[in-house]
Amino acid sequence: MNSPQPPDPAAGLAEKVAFLRSPAAYPHACAAVEARETHMSWVFLADGFAWKLKKPVRHPFLDYRAPEARRHFCGEEVRLNRRLAPGIYLGVEPLLRRADGTLGIGGAGEPVDWLVRMRRLPVALLLDAALEQRTATRAAVTRAALHVAAFYAAAAPEPVPEATFLGRFRRELALNRDILHDGAYGLPEDALAAVLRTLDAFLTEEAELLLGPLRSGGVVEGHGDLRPEHVFLGDPPAVIDCLEFDRALRLLDPFEEIAFLAMECRLLGGAWAGGIVLRSVAAALGRRPPARLLAFYTAFRACLRARLSLAHLQEPRPREPAKWQPRARRYLAAAATACARLSRLPRDP
Repeated sequence: MNSPQPPDPAAGLAEKVAFLRSPAAYPHACAAVEARETHMSWVFLADGFAWKLKKPVRHPFLDYRAPEARRHFCGEEVRLNRRLAPGIYLGVEPLLRRADGTLGIGGAGEPVDWLVRMRRLPVALLLDAALEQRTATRAAVTRAALHVAAFYAAAAPEPVPEATFLGRFRRELALNRDILHDGAYGLPEDALAAVLRTLDAFLTEEAELLLGPLRSGGVVEGHGDLRPEHVFLGDPPAVIDCLEFDRALRLLDPFEEIAFLAMECRLLGGAWAGGIVLRSVAAALGRRPPARLLAFYTAFRACLRARLSLAHLQEPRPREPAKWQPRARRYLAAAATACARLSRLPRDP
């Protein structure tokens, strides 16, 4: 006698996505739905709201296969994002199986999944779009920078063990080496080897510089993924889409995130915007990181983004496969530029 087969997560996800594509699915008036797939979620833009459904996927850094895990991390997403985006993250809603077998939101039924409900933001007021369209103003960027700076200034110090703190950098660099050195992706080997050598050497020889912010109480629970597409330039400003699935990745020196944001702004032709954020955060915290540390943070995050770009190509059915290798090369070039700067900067005596 054959044992029953477990439900197919892909088939269940397809049913949910099909349901959520329909304007009739939502408890509010809705004329049209725009569905967007990301690495870990589906987002449904339904008039003035956005609804996020997490995929039942497993990656080295998260496991969303169980419904209870998705429920938990939906709750974490709302809780954590309300720190920097109050009023945008409205709550978690169950996706229900009704008595007649259909899916629904609200009312009676058995929960089969969970949705994060958000207010929809105008794309033109996100920092990445505003930089690309040359519509970002210094006044709007300054408002957003002061919002971010106030968040970091109010954050409590986090007493992370030193070995744990350094271990995150070591693990990420090991993953970078494994994936970026895969010859299938056609990255320039000489440039890649030089970047990885420089980052390894810094971590080995200048760990004291990395530990400086931790020892002085400067490590906090931050955003974790501070990119221009997450910065809203409206009034009031907000920062959305923090990294909710691993607290350890949010425990960092704020300047690591600011270096990351500044690097992304430069790639969009908006280095001036990253400079405003850096100066605002430095003023709020009463400190500015050593130039060598800032260069390391930039190279480290650029190398990480190169790896995460290529990770899309490891999926069974990659979305937009043509864009990821060129994007990885751009990030690798940014990492190489930061490493070259690091090599020119003098070490503290």
